[in-house]
Amino acid sequence: MTNELHVLEKEGLENDDFIQQPQAAETLFVNEFIDGILDPSQKMLGPIKDGGTIIANTAPGCWGPMLTPTIRGGHEVTKPVFVEGAEVGDAIVIKIKSIQVTSLATSSGYDEAIIDRFIGDPFVSVKCPGCGKLHPSTIVKGIGPQAIRCSTCDTETAPFKMINGYTMALDQKGQIGVTVGREGARRIALDAKNYMRTPENSVQNPVVALAPSDLVGIMARMRPFLGQLGTTPSKAMPDSHNAGDFGSFLIGAPHEYAFTQDELDLHRTDGHMDISRVREGATIICPVKVPGGGVYIGDMHAMQGDGEVAGHTTDVAGIVQLQVSVLKKVALEGPVLLPNEEDLPYTAKPFTKEEKRRARELAEEFGVKQVEEAFPVSMIGSGKTLNEATDNAVQRAAKLFEMSEPEVLNRATITGSIEIGRHPGVVTATFQVPKTILKKVRIYKTVKKQYD
Repeated sequence: MTNELHVLEKEGLENDDFIQQPQAAETLFVNEFIDGILDPSQKMLGPIKDGGTIIANTAPGCWGPMLTPTIRGGHEVTKPVFVEGAEVGDAIVIKIKSIQVTSLATSSGYDEAIIDRFIGDPFVSVKCPGCGKLHPSTIVKGIGPQAIRCSTCDTETAPFKMINGYTMALDQKGQIGVTVGREGARRIALDAKNYMRTPENSVQNPVVALAPSDLVGIMARMRPFLGQLGTTPSKAMPDSHNAGDFGSFLIGAPHEYAFTQDELDLHRTDGHMDISRVREGATIICPVKVPGGGVYIGDMHAMQGDGEVAGHTTDVAGIVQLQVSVLKKVALEGPVLLPNEEDLPYTAKPFTKEEKRRARELAEEFGVKQVEEAFPVSMIGSGKTLNEATDNAVQRAAKLFEMSEPEVLNRATITGSIEIGRHPGVVTATFQVPKTILKKVRIYKTVKKQYD
């Protein structure tokens, strides 16, 4: 019996009145997943120490969960982690230390929702067209487009079909993927979970069971990144809808996760970004909207260009290592990304010593006494369209850095760029921000560490 319990007994308190706080971990291993709903009322994993390390075995996002009606949000992300000391109004810095793909193959393609298999939203409210059950349990019966079937009535139940799809084998060295033909896709489909390497606690149906093979012999470079990385929203919402574009499906929706536009803007944390620059070496600063922050991870992709214009890319399982730390009193509306230097727009890259020397000489010639010292920052914005997402990123930047929106636009034009994260509505507004302002908003040390 602990000394604390002896004291409680002397004071006449019951053991149940003593709630022992779990000790924060230095390193936390994560291999548990949510059912597709990010719910701040649900118990988090952890706690983990401020400065601690999260190592997660992540499940594939998008297609696998989209074929699994018991997953109610369109993705299968990890259970959120409570970070010690993170309070509402703070921020959490997440440094991506490493990303390793473990899947040996995957399938993907352009989707089309099947109208009689959902109510309002095929990611959220799936209905079996046979027995009418909502969120029915399913089995994989054979391979091919008809393989996902209701466990109760044996009716085809997947709410999506592929209009043009492919199966890709992945190089075990993590460098190259190649799309395979019908026989290769069949071979992979017959041993689906082994090729996908889905984590043991994942419940998703493996997408390779569909065995699509419309594209054959395409070679693609692997550069894995995380489509989902962020903090828990302050109101329960489907994980794939935690952004302004997909989140717009929730406005006035005919299911329990309906939002108004104002509620969506208030509660979302834009953890679903699908920005290919959120990869090994990058740092992301996330808003804390619930106690502990609730860091969650998922939707790893093997490769993707800007935009994810097909709606989907190569979903894979993998191992991720992150370092998390708390920034006190840094109130953010959405994430701030610090990409790898090589991923920055040309105009936003840190200046060399020689460039700074030339700038000082030119400034002196025209009577400018000081050239500002600045560092690149990428503000993430999201909205129903790319235009709305750009406006959102600019507004967030103007508010955080106490600039006018025209100043942000000017700076982004000459010292940065607007880049697409996900089509239709996630962007990054990247520009050089003066050191004095970064210090004022308490993120200078984090930015300098990324680009020093």
